[in-house]
Amino acid sequence: MNIMANESLIMLAILLPLIASVLIVLVDKKPNVREFVSLTASLALLATVLSLLPAVLAGEQPSVMLLEIAPGLPVKFTLEPLGMLFACVAALLWPINTLYSIGYMRGNKEQQQTRFYVCFAVALSSTMGIALAGNLLTLFICYEILTLSTYPLVTHKGNEEARKAGRVYLGILLGTSIGFFLLAILWTWHLTGTLDFKAGGILNGKVAGPELIILLFLYMYGIGKAALMPMHRWLPAAMVAPTPVSALLHAVAVVKAGVFSVVKIVVYVFGLDMLKISSGADWVLWIAGFTILIASIIALQQDNLKRRLAYSTISQLSYVVLAVFILAPLSTVAAALHIAAHAFGKITLFFAAGSIYTAAHKTNISQLNGIGYRMPWTMTAFTIGAISMIGLPPTAGFLSKWYMLMGAFQEQQVFAIMVIIASTLLNAAYFIPIIYAAWFKKEEQGSDTVELVEHGESPKPMVFALMMTASLTLLLFFFPEVPLQLANSLIGEYP
Repeated sequence: MNIMANESLIMLAILLPLIASVLIVLVDKKPNVREFVSLTASLALLATVLSLLPAVLAGEQPSVMLLEIAPGLPVKFTLEPLGMLFACVAALLWPINTLYSIGYMRGNKEQQQTRFYVCFAVALSSTMGIALAGNLLTLFICYEILTLSTYPLVTHKGNEEARKAGRVYLGILLGTSIGFFLLAILWTWHLTGTLDFKAGGILNGKVAGPELIILLFLYMYGIGKAALMPMHRWLPAAMVAPTPVSALLHAVAVVKAGVFSVVKIVVYVFGLDMLKISSGADWVLWIAGFTILIASIIALQQDNLKRRLAYSTISQLSYVVLAVFILAPLSTVAAALHIAAHAFGKITLFFAAGSIYTAAHKTNISQLNGIGYRMPWTMTAFTIGAISMIGLPPTAGFLSKWYMLMGAFQEQQVFAIMVIIASTLLNAAYFIPIIYAAWFKKEEQGSDTVELVEHGESPKPMVFALMMTASLTLLLFFFPEVPLQLANSLIGEYP
């Protein structure tokens, strides 16, 4: 009975956002009802996902097969520790993002609000599908649905800039997934006769030498959502979207789906042991380190706040890739933890950027002198998020970076250690000046670059949402037991 209940809950987690999307369309002309449906569905999804948590913590891996496309090729969902962690993060942030969206969309009088909430719900359904995917086929299908469902959100404003950004977004993400990711999956099927995820890796002993390097290349660059350079351009291009969409892209779903897929494929398709004894994976560590440092340097040069945060995201994503390719148990734990830590910290930063835009109509860092006194709640949350991105206590970012460094020391990975230290200094260099200007500089009056606008905080739903995510960033530092247990379960095969 318990097994059947868990199978039902897995399907419910995927179907709830889809049901919500249909209901949202039906109440198009009633904004209050539409937003109530969206918020209620997000809370129901959170309750559903959390109800699955005890089974996974107890060592169970509930699974359900939806259909069989061809013999040996089922669409199935299996809940394992990494997927549980990702599902919890996405489910926890959806209601908070929905609350924030209500304040933002109304405060800025955005058009096409029903389409926004519908696409958001479909994106969350595909995100749940990615988190719960039981094999590569299911992962690929849900990965593509996520790309297509977020395209209308990227082009939400409907102007030429948004349409151009949408073309870049679709071009890179669909081009890499169909050209590389799908080819890698077909190759894996040819080598192994299965696409199921398996502890220790289904490719273990089946591929080596140049073939391993090429297959790894196809996976790493086929997962364009992980934003490894040079496949990163879609991410800053997508910054034309409304801030709740930026938060979805950077924290809740899209980029997290990318790095989650990378970690899942490394652990369950290749296997840590096989990659460790081969020399075919070293290049990924170097590419990830390069992406971390170059993206941080570019971020340092951006005056537009959202663009600085976008390049920060590119850098932070590659921390996850770097961590898993250190190929140490502790660094693999760090990779899983950083998915959660970055989600809470970065969504807080984007929420704060949207709050500033809504209340003060300011988009550039050079305009933020003294804004901490007008918007103390917003800038307090921003400060917490920034400290987490730098990796300082008492924030979640410290935990993941600590495990990352310990894993690098464990494997004597000097390059990884140098990258983590150097990038931490760069993180501080592009975040601390914003914090300093907001709290310790006087607001400029009569300046050519800064228009003096009488304003306070943004609408209350936005402020409440950003303070919630800032609180989660702190709480994960003080109460990391559940994420740590899930992350440690991930490496159970590698003591």
